[in-house]
Formats: sequence, C-alpha cells, structure tokens
Amino acid sequence: MSDNVVLIITISLIIMFSPFFARLLKLPTTPIEIILGSIFGYVGFLHNEHLFEIVAELGFLYLMFIAGTEINLKNTLKTPRSTIKKVILYLIILYAFSIAISLYLELGKIFMVLLPLISVGLVATLSKEYGKTPWLTLSMTAGGIGEVVSIGLLTLTSAALQSGFGLGLFKTIFALLIFLIFMFLIFRAMQLIFWWFPEISTSLMPHEDNKEQDIRLSMGIFFLLVGAMFYLELELAFGAFLAGIFIPTFFEHKHELPEKLASYGFGFLIPIFFIHIGSSFHLDALITIEGLITKAVLITLAMIAMRVIASLVFTKRLGVIDSILMGLSHSMPLTLLIAMATLAYNAHSIDELHYYAFILASLFQVISVMIIIKLLNNYKLKME
Repeated sequence: MSDNVVLIITISLIIMFSPFFARLLKLPTTPIEIILGSIFGYVGFLHNEHLFEIVAELGFLYLMFIAGTEINLKNTLKTPRSTIKKVILYLIILYAFSIAISLYLELGKIFMVLLPLISVGLVATLSKEYGKTPWLTLSMTAGGIGEVVSIGLLTLTSAALQSGFGLGLFKTIFALLIFLIFMFLIFRAMQLIFWWFPEISTSLMPHEDNKEQDIRLSMGIFFLLVGAMFYLELELAFGAFLAGIFIPTFFEHKHELPEKLASYGFGFLIPIFFIHIGSSFHLDALITIEGLITKAVLITLAMIAMRVIASLVFTKRLGVIDSILMGLSHSMPLTLLIAMATLAYNAHSIDELHYYAFILASLFQVISVMIIIKLLNNYKLKME
C-alpha cells in the first residue's frame, strides 16, 4: 500500500513540475516527463503497477486521438494535386532511404517501418512558437498524410508481430479493409446529412454548451472506435486516431474543441504515458549496455538526415532553408517511435539494445532538432 502511495505522489509531482523544468530548459514538456520518469523509476519511486500500466495505455490512445484532431479530412482532400504528388514523392524517398539503410546495415525488417515514421504531435508545438509560416503549414499537411500512412503501417505491423505472416495476417488485413470501407461509407453519409441538415451538427455540439456535450460526444466517438478496434483485434491506436479525425472534419464550428481536448489530455492522461515510458527505461543501461549511446546517436542522425534530404523536393515551393526546416519538423516522431519500438520489443522483434536506443534516440531528436530549428530560423531572419 505504501509503495502505491509513493507511486501516486511521484506521478502527481512529475505532472505538476514538468512544465517548470521545461520552461527553464526551453524544451517541450514531453522529454522532461520521460527523463523525470526514468530518474524516479531508477531510484525506486516508480514501479510496475497494473493500474499505472492501464492508465498509461489509455494516455497513449488519447494521444493518438489528439493527433487525429490535427487533421481536417475535408481540407486534406482539398489539397492541390501538385502538393499531393510532392508529398507522395517525399514519403517514397523516406521509405527508400529506410529500406536501403536497413538492408545495408543488415537490420531487421521492423527498421524499415520504424525509421520513416512521421507524427505531427510536436509539429503543433512548433506552430505556437513560430506561427503559421509556409514551411509549418506544409509540414502539417505533409505530416498529416505521413502520419496516416505511419499509423496504417503501425496497425499492419502490430498484426504481423502478433500473428505472424500467415493466415492471421490476411484475416487482419481483410478486417481492416472492411472497417475502412465501413468508415468511408459513414464519412460520406455524414457529409450528406450535415450538408442537407447543418443544424444537426450544432444540436449535437451547440455553441452555447453548459452540459459539456462537445466533450461527451468526443469521448463517445473515441471509445466507440477503440471498442470497434478491440472487437476486430486491430491496433487500438488506429481507432483512436480515426476518432480524432472526426472532430475537426464534422464539427468545424467548434474551433476551440481540439484545443480543449488537448488541454485535458496533456494536463492529465498523456503525461502518465510518458512517465511510464521513462520508468521503463533503466538508466543503468547507459553504462551496462555497450554501444547504446553510439547506436542512439546513429539512429538520430539517420532519421534526421533522411528527412532533410527528402524535404528538398519542396525547394521550388519553399526555398532551401524552409524546406530543411520542414524536414527537421518531421524529425521528432517521439510518440509513434516509442509506441512502435515498445510494440516491437514486446514481440521480440528487436532486442533490448535497440529498444533502449530508440527511446534514447527519440529524446536526442527532440532536443537536437528543437535547437537546430531555432538556430536555422534565426539565421534565416538575419538573412532577410
């Protein structure tokens, strides 16, 4: 009982004081939560507890839900064809680099999926600091498409790791296709219904809302799609992500809702997920596991370099410096990278060395990329 009291108090203190350390060190709160989770886990204040793991898993799913709210499907579908072509070329170059690196260094097949992962989670934090610049606007568009691809691959990879490349995988792919067709039909039906009867969206989420209907409906959609994924034995994160897409796509009049949902998540559930990740990273591994830091640095450099090179396809539209800034903004797939590395490690597809290396690399990426973007942006402003 006393251990659980210490656990609860420690988690509470980390959640409360992480923003202060982040402000002091001029870093995002997320890596601070992971680092503090690792330190307090090392000294014994955090330990494996079933409820801690369940809340952390819910925090991860909510994080995927928030990632989905960054994407308005209607606006994405209106993206000019020329931009879509460039984004597809950008993704092809990323995956080509990933395959080449994995084969050349004789890494496992899972690395082909891990290295090109894209997440827009931290791109949103950049927009708060740098505003809606052309490179950040394009970064959100390309990142949104890239994240959909990444989470689709996460779902298929999860199925392959759990059931192998046999009949089980084909059943999963079939279930996924049926689900996607069903979701497409719902999307089209809702589009038509809301077009003919726009008052429905405002009655479901009224402007004047003293009963928090918007939050209730959002949570309902979230749990319904996670439940559907659970029933179909698909990756739960995919359902959470799709649930998030529903919010800005069909309830555009509630402009403040994604921020409202994010405030709740980043203030409570999501930090617990990152603290749990930190607590699972044993600090003594930095000394006991030979070559861990070197491996993490190599992964960091490879992931940043391949994105920067691929981003040069946007040079005509953005210019060289802004293209590099866009590529750097995609070099922090912190949440997805940790999620995929954890999934692969639990399925014994990567060893302990590479699992810890990916977690460490995700922290290196955030810290180094944030600094490089700041320096490059300042240089650009001086040049102008």
